Amino acid sequence: MASNFAESKVRKKLLLLVFFALSASSDFSYTTNASTMHTNNWAVLVCTSRFWFNYRHMANTLSLYRTVKRLGIPDERIILMLADDMACNSRNNYPAQVFNNENHRLNLYGDNVEVDYRGYEVTVENFLRVLTGRHENAGPRSKRLLSDEGSHILLYMTGHGGDEFLKFQDSEELQSHDLADAVKQMKEKLR
Repeated sequence: MASNFAESKVRKKLLLLVFFALSASSDFSYTTNASTMHTNNWAVLVCTSRFWFNYRHMANTLSLYRTVKRLGIPDERIILMLADDMACNSRNNYPAQVFNNENHRLNLYGDNVEVDYRGYEVTVENFLRVLTGRHENAGPRSKRLLSDEGSHILLYMTGHGGDEFLKFQDSEELQSHDLADAVKQMKEKLR
């Protein structure tokens, strides 16, 4: 019961972060151009936590990863950012496996997981670069959000945070105004 309450608090904080980010951008409009046709679907899935005691964050992110794949979004349109330190953690009683419940029927880690940003690559800078399309020239296509004006993008982030911020791996914070600026840039660049 206590973990459900804690998870509920984290979800509320994340929703508040997104709300503050969107409302901080005064130019942001919830309306879309009626002439813009829906072209494709993308998912950006980010687990901002690391360390064993945050196992549930990685499990939640992998659960959503499996869901969006099952619903038809291919791996080339999913950006997955994970600390990726649970499957091989010495405390894991099921080596190379991650589960989202106690019955252990479905290994979320499995053979078909393509992690695009792993470990110390999961940073605020890399996350904002993905959203705004500011990639290094040598970066692989799999690490790029190649969305367009007609794209629908699911953005899922899980971790710890507070009023108007979300922590990334206990070393830095994503502020709501930075997320708002990235969303504004995406709109301006027709991403």
